Amino acid sequence: MSISIDFFETQFRKQVSSGEMALNPFETLALPYLQGRLLDFGCGLGNLALAAARRGCSVLALDAAPTAIRHLTEVSLKEGLMLKAALADLRTYRFVEDFDAVVSIGLLMFFDCATARHQLEQLQASVRPGGIAAINVLIQGTSYLDMFDPASCCLFAADEMRARFVGWEILCEKFDDFPAPGETIKSFVTFIARKPKNETNETAQESP
Repeated sequence: MSISIDFFETQFRKQVSSGEMALNPFETLALPYLQGRLLDFGCGLGNLALAAARRGCSVLALDAAPTAIRHLTEVSLKEGLMLKAALADLRTYRFVEDFDAVVSIGLLMFFDCATARHQLEQLQASVRPGGIAAINVLIQGTSYLDMFDPASCCLFAADEMRARFVGWEILCEKFDDFPAPGETIKSFVTFIARKPKNETNETAQESP
């Protein structure tokens, strides 16, 4: 188990035991934009996936932490939600489905930069025309690095998401700094954008 997965496994076990299931600020920001068929890539305990499913989304939730997937599966089955939770190696996951919305909160910075950018490109490509991408990552300026595997982490440039979503409609770009242990800081960007509609594809889909 990698350092980052072990870090989150420990955190998730504590949260399940304590019943700490509230949405974090990034999830709260993303939720109103999510609709239709949703991919939650790096779902963690699934608080956002569950909230979206309760609002009518059909959700595929993926994570590498067994505790998270077990918890999410139990809750979704109990409530009869349109939600499938699956264990996956998110570094090598290959996208084979299109979605109305994709969300990845607090995940990509745990990959090496080449992998993080490749998976971001796959997330973008899997969004249907007119659909939504909601991405949250740590950015340069972050000084709290204890949760990272030194060989596998990536702090994005502050303006990188804007550059990588050229042509998309930017719906939200929010920067947040949070104090961390040892007088360090965590600096985040939450970026939400709508993919441009492809009239050719829409016409083809409407044809008999």
